[in-house]
Amino acid sequence: MYRSRSYKKPNSNARRWQIGAVAGVAVVIAGVGLGVASAAEAVPTVNCPAVNINVAVPAQAQAEVASNLTLLNTQISEANNRLKTSVGQGGANFIQNAILGPLADKRFATINRMETAIGRNAAKPDLNAEGLKTCTLNQGGGASAEQPTAVPSSAAAGEAAGDGAASGVGNISCPQVNVNVAVPVSAAAEVQRNLELLNTQIAEAQKRLESSVGQGGANFVQNAILGPLADKRFSTINRIETAIGRQSAKPDLNAEGLKTCSVSSSAGAAQGTAVQAQDAAAVAASAGKISCPAVNVNVAVPAQAAAEVQSNLTLLNTQIAESQKRLESSVGQGGAAFVQNAILGPLADKRFSTINRIETAIGRNAAKPDLNAEGLKTCTVVK
Repeated sequence: MYRSRSYKKPNSNARRWQIGAVAGVAVVIAGVGLGVASAAEAVPTVNCPAVNINVAVPAQAQAEVASNLTLLNTQISEANNRLKTSVGQGGANFIQNAILGPLADKRFATINRMETAIGRNAAKPDLNAEGLKTCTLNQGGGASAEQPTAVPSSAAAGEAAGDGAASGVGNISCPQVNVNVAVPVSAAAEVQRNLELLNTQIAEAQKRLESSVGQGGANFVQNAILGPLADKRFSTINRIETAIGRQSAKPDLNAEGLKTCSVSSSAGAAQGTAVQAQDAAAVAASAGKISCPAVNVNVAVPAQAAAEVQSNLTLLNTQIAESQKRLESSVGQGGAAFVQNAILGPLADKRFSTINRIETAIGRNAAKPDLNAEGLKTCTVVK
């Protein structure tokens, strides 16, 4: 059997309850919206201590220090932006772990870079990176304090004093090298060049001294500057002695005693570069003169041998001239037997052969004479 359903009008009280519930949800949603807006207004900002550059900054470090001071402000700005965009994220330690902790690490590294930049050309300062790295929060959301970016300048090293040395650094001071002997003409240019090199070495060491302030430990200046300078000076003074010794008696300019320099508060004196030249005549006089016995051809010379005999007599004079030149150009070389072994001995051999050739030339067309080659070959040096 079919039974029809009857439609029952909803109860008016139930409808009123539904309307009230919807309205209540709307109020709750509106309340949440108000709460979010209130939280945004109260976002904290970072509060960082100012980094004060309380030392003069060398000109070479100015740009780098200014850049890092500006970077400190950039880091603060980035941290504030992170605070705004991460509201409600993480737990109770989120801000410390995700924002303030990394900010402290960045600040520590940045302050250290400024100390290092200054320390390359002046005494390395302590800007208290450990104490100034940590920032706190402005809970009320106030503006963060801005990091000052002005950089205290430093006058160029020694400009006011005119001594070329950085203020407070000191000056390289070296003993004078005095060339107290006459310098052969042929050695003058080399001696002059090495005396000038001594000044160049001092200037280079001074520049290194000024540019390395604050580097290394207590022995840095000795090990990295004065020690190498002493080695260079010793070699240079030795080269001067050797240059003179090629043409004259080799002098002792005291390379060992004059190699060592120091750092003093007064300006160092420049190395004198005047060279007392010695002329060629003085060199020849100090060398002495080759003296050889005359070769007398005391027999009649056949016409066919005349030219050859004459040529060899002339050769005897050439040999003496060449030996004299070698004697003068080698003053001071070798030991006590140098002249005998290197000049007079070879000359004797040449003379013996030449006198023998004269005898042979005559002997082809007449009786061969004995011109005493053995007795006449030997020459001496007369002072």
